[in-house]
Amino acid sequence: MKNQFYQKLSQKAQAGLKQLAVLIDPDSLTTEAELVNLIARCNEAKVDMILVGGSLITNGFWDRCIEIIKIHTNIPLVLFPGNIMQTHREADAILFLSMISGRNPDLLIGKHVLAAPLLKKSGIEVIPTGYMIVDGGNITSVMYMSNTTPLPADKNNIAACTALAGEMLGLKVIYMDAGSGAQNPIRVGMIKEVKSQINGPLFIGGGIRTPEQAIETCLAGADVVVVGNAIEKDPNLVFDLAKSVHGLNAL
Repeated sequence: MKNQFYQKLSQKAQAGLKQLAVLIDPDSLTTEAELVNLIARCNEAKVDMILVGGSLITNGFWDRCIEIIKIHTNIPLVLFPGNIMQTHREADAILFLSMISGRNPDLLIGKHVLAAPLLKKSGIEVIPTGYMIVDGGNITSVMYMSNTTPLPADKNNIAACTALAGEMLGLKVIYMDAGSGAQNPIRVGMIKEVKSQINGPLFIGGGIRTPEQAIETCLAGADVVVVGNAIEKDPNLVFDLAKSVHGLNAL
């Protein structure tokens, strides 16, 4: 699986196949049994990938969380790091996030300098990713922790130019995020505009709570829909989300 994740991701995106990613924040889990039950649902729903990461990670559950996931599923496990400590050699890949929507130099390149030798030693497949925070109607953890201003929700041209610049700089994936617990998902018009300007896979996350919103997001141009907070609150929602996203692949 290692060093093949991006190739498969890109192939599916080029073929127009939509994917569902479940984002797991170890800080949001209370017991190992809760995680095992969630993974069982992901297996049954045939989720395409599992992202693991969070803004803080304060409960010391990071390593054990990844170990449990790897024991209970063959679904690709991709790191979605909130800081340079959120690595693990058993992961299939890591989204190496450069926050191109902000102007905080630490999150554009600074932290990456510290993380690079650790990642090279780990052997994890590294996927250069342009990370764009979009205003979702409220202050989310990632906005506060990153000390950056999100892209305005109605400034489609700014978002599109930002994504295009990121791709021209060599970033292979664009990840647009309204943030965990966002009041509103990213608007369809913005997703369409960004997708029209880039060639690589597009991840969209934050504020997606219903199958209808997931379908709208996919039809607008998302290659991967990321849902975390809503599934934490209702783990059975993963079945309806997966059915809706994967159902578009049969059209």
